[in-house]
Amino acid sequence: MQAIDAEVVVIGAGFAGLAAARRLREAGRQVCLLDARDRVGGRVMAGAVAGQIIDLGGQWVGAGHGRLTALARAAGRPLKPQYVQGDKLLAIGGRQKRYKALIPPVSPAALAGMGWVLWRLRRLQSAVPADAPWRAVHAEALDACTLARWRDRNLPTADARALFDLATRAVLCVESDQVSMLAFLHYLSANGGFEDLIGTLDGAQAATVEGGMHALARSLAEPLGEALQLSTPVVALTQEADGVEVRSETGVWRARRVIVAMAPALAGRIAMAPFSAEREQLAQRMPMGSVIKCQVAYAQPFWRTQGLSGELISEKAVFSPVFDNSPADGGVGVLVGFIDGSEALRWSGRPDERRRAVIDSLVAHFGPQAAEPIDYVDHDWVADPWSRGCYTGVPTPGTLSRLGPALRAPCGAVHWAGTETAEAWCGYIEGALSSGERAADEVLQALAAR
Repeated sequence: MQAIDAEVVVIGAGFAGLAAARRLREAGRQVCLLDARDRVGGRVMAGAVAGQIIDLGGQWVGAGHGRLTALARAAGRPLKPQYVQGDKLLAIGGRQKRYKALIPPVSPAALAGMGWVLWRLRRLQSAVPADAPWRAVHAEALDACTLARWRDRNLPTADARALFDLATRAVLCVESDQVSMLAFLHYLSANGGFEDLIGTLDGAQAATVEGGMHALARSLAEPLGEALQLSTPVVALTQEADGVEVRSETGVWRARRVIVAMAPALAGRIAMAPFSAEREQLAQRMPMGSVIKCQVAYAQPFWRTQGLSGELISEKAVFSPVFDNSPADGGVGVLVGFIDGSEALRWSGRPDERRRAVIDSLVAHFGPQAAEPIDYVDHDWVADPWSRGCYTGVPTPGTLSRLGPALRAPCGAVHWAGTETAEAWCGYIEGALSSGERAADEVLQALAAR
């Protein structure tokens, strides 16, 4: 099998890999972009429900996501603010309430506890550098403490702990005993704070892209032409004195530099020689979160006539959180939401039962009109062979303090990108874009030095 020569091979055509390839081409470098999937976008994926184009993967542009906003503008794709008119629903402790504020109305003791925790988290995250959390004071101690242990020490009431778990599970798609306090504080520091992560118009769920986020991935990929090779799973990287051999199931490439733009858990599936012990450990100790994204369509957004925004947080529901994802004209009603954490593991691989459970959850909270959807679609990211979960890789306790520097440190001629490696906005598409640009700049400097 004859090898194809390239200055740079980028592995992974999600937003990180696409951004890296664009940067390299703009600098006049020869680049090949390879992806195992038959499409671009990575953890962003197109779908349809009731004749509406939707995102089955990442879909929101958050407040402060400047690169992503600029990309949408350049692609001629307007941003649509997240629908927030009306009351939100909270179901906790066996009761359902309507509310409007960012923090739901729980008992006075629980509300006071949440206020204390938010203040404490802001103080703690300020001491954790977003670009290098392992340099934080007491990094090892924070990394040895699980988020669940910290929660129990700081939240005295059951309602407050349940509300905290709902929010943290929605953000990271893992249970609070699976992530360290250092990793959680780093996520807060990199993304503005707890309120920003759970917020809508002023937070991480500020807007969606007309035509879908996946349209932006395609716009990045279009100029690449034949340099983009899909359905090309890379199985091995071999570094030699004059470059790197990249071997897939279908061909071989020889490059001076390689960028691996994948989550650590997936990058670890590529055999690498010489072997990198730290990267191998990252692959084992940064599993992906667990989530199934569901969208349910109705003949009209009936919840709006009830004065509801469509936003739901529920302690017992299979399907939570939930948001209004209806088209701008309101011609049909669409609710989008997530089965996350341990519930996603429970319902993965059970599509028919899962659909019934999701609709039953909506009926329990929105009433009998929710029992009559006109369409339903979901995507089980846990079972997706080229993602193995979403939204992001989550460091287990003890990982960041010991292995954090290996997230971005090149291994010889192999460089790393992906939202997990971002110095800001990690876990989001914005972070993926910045990580691709950073890795491309590393490669350009290395090539210029030769």
